[in-house]
Amino acid sequence: MTDLAEFAGLVSGDHGLCVVSTLRPDGGIRSSVVNAGVLDHPATGHSVVGFVVRGTARKLADLRVRPQATIVVRSGWQWTAAEGGTDLVGPDDPLDGIDAEGLRLLLRRIFSAAGGTHDDWDEYDRIMAEERRTAVLLSPRRVYSNP
Repeated sequence: MTDLAEFAGLVSGDHGLCVVSTLRPDGGIRSSVVNAGVLDHPATGHSVVGFVVRGTARKLADLRVRPQATIVVRSGWQWTAAEGGTDLVGPDDPLDGIDAEGLRLLLRRIFSAAGGTHDDWDEYDRIMAEERRTAVLLSPRRVYSNP
């Protein structure tokens, strides 16, 4: 199953907090907490799970070499996981058809999809650019949850 409706329904349960796992160079699993949400992929239009990572994040280095991840969202005892390939869109990870303005707007869309709001979008944009933030778009091959 690859429908993200259940995943999207749980995002608001805990401010979009999710655990994402990537594959380290030594074959181990790296897990960390991110804010994520469901949105349409800017190039394909398909539903994806999006999150934003700092340009220096180790998970970003993992994804550049092995572009696959699993992400889990939970609210109370209900959880949903999505696993699949990832596309990166950032200052060091260009995606055809997405220029600097497209990236700026995509980072805002992901933040909003994860339930975020901001009083000063110009300041948000400045920090995202300064930290070389990259959008990660996970296209689900498999989505599953507890019964």
